[in-house]
Amino acid sequence: MTQMQMARNNIVSEEMRICALGEGVSVEVIMEKLANGQAVIPKNRLHNISKPKVIGSNFSVKVNANIGTSFGYSSLKEELEKLNVALSAGADSVMVLSTWGNLSEMRRIIVENSPVPVGSVPIYDSAVKAYEEGKNVIDFSEKDFIDMVYAHAKDGIDFMTIHVGITKDVLKKLKDSKRILKIVSRGGAIIAGWMIKNNRENPFYEHFDEILDIAAEFDITLSLGDGMRPGAVVDATDPQQLEELFVMSQLVDRAREKGVQVMLEGPGHVPLNEIETNVKLMKKIGKGAPIFLLGPLPTDRGVGHDHIVSAVGAAFAAYHGCDFICYVTPAEHVALPDVEDVKYGVIASKIAAVIADVARGNKKALELEHQMALARARFDWNKMFELAIHSEDAKKKLKSRPYESEGCSMCGPFCAIKVTKDFSEGKITVMM
Repeated sequence: MTQMQMARNNIVSEEMRICALGEGVSVEVIMEKLANGQAVIPKNRLHNISKPKVIGSNFSVKVNANIGTSFGYSSLKEELEKLNVALSAGADSVMVLSTWGNLSEMRRIIVENSPVPVGSVPIYDSAVKAYEEGKNVIDFSEKDFIDMVYAHAKDGIDFMTIHVGITKDVLKKLKDSKRILKIVSRGGAIIAGWMIKNNRENPFYEHFDEILDIAAEFDITLSLGDGMRPGAVVDATDPQQLEELFVMSQLVDRAREKGVQVMLEGPGHVPLNEIETNVKLMKKIGKGAPIFLLGPLPTDRGVGHDHIVSAVGAAFAAYHGCDFICYVTPAEHVALPDVEDVKYGVIASKIAAVIADVARGNKKALELEHQMALARARFDWNKMFELAIHSEDAKKKLKSRPYESEGCSMCGPFCAIKVTKDFSEGKITVMM
């Protein structure tokens, strides 16, 4: 049985127990959300996860880190370094989005070394296979779609992005749309190209029941990919994006009927004033399914610093109901991320997630803020670093410009906290 089916049958899995403990809630709360589809626990039966995560309504906001090779840049050693730095920075999951090298071997090794859920995008493999055979990246068979899903399932992948919402009806309106950037999703573009060349319906949509059977067999969480997500803030919340969302709404029902865990992916590039509308619309049309957002980025002009842009959008989106943030690195839009980019991408997204958790009144997040306030009042640096989202850089800065007394070199003897503390403790005498 899948996690959803177990919850519906009042069977408590080990993953549910671990997630309940981590969230500080009862197992019954976890089971209720799993049973009605408002939460998922991505966990392939073949993947021995020691740190399962529950994603969904009323739980802490989770962060995903994308890793993977690209044309001309393929190193398993580097990908394992990216995995480790993502985990040390606090990533709740990783996605292996490799498009070069031995893709299956890389997936299996990442899965074997990851204590958290691992995701993938099967359609990439079909495109890479075609390219390696000297064909166009869209020259593969309809059967390849299903075969790749099954191959990823056997490799232990816990959640998969399936670009199933791009139908012929959605696609035929794209050509005459006012979008500046027609399609920015790699998977979406590959599928759209295949559909146009073959004059056929999207195989993921046409054979969705077969995909559901595979997902149910391995208990894979399906992430319904937004192939029509806007790739520029000026394209946000347009008819193409919304039409695809309506298609995915029907697929959520079909997945739940088979007991398959499912979540919805969303934009992308969205102005700050439209983020709340997008999130709430996705929640309503998606019938409460968990929402997985890339960013979103509320400006397109932060190139080289898009992890900061994304953190702003992600905090706002998560406050309004986004459950799962896909990080964005400083290299976004300009280069394949390196290990350092992965680190700072995760840190920025974790900060956004914590900001949202605090604003949403998450009890665990609020308690940690209370402990941090006490540590700051006591100049307890060790406790502050222990509670920090990521303390490595802070420790370096403290040592770089040391201050021998209480406080730090920012204010020195003029520290407001120090002055107030001395007054409160009677160390400042009143002149008569």
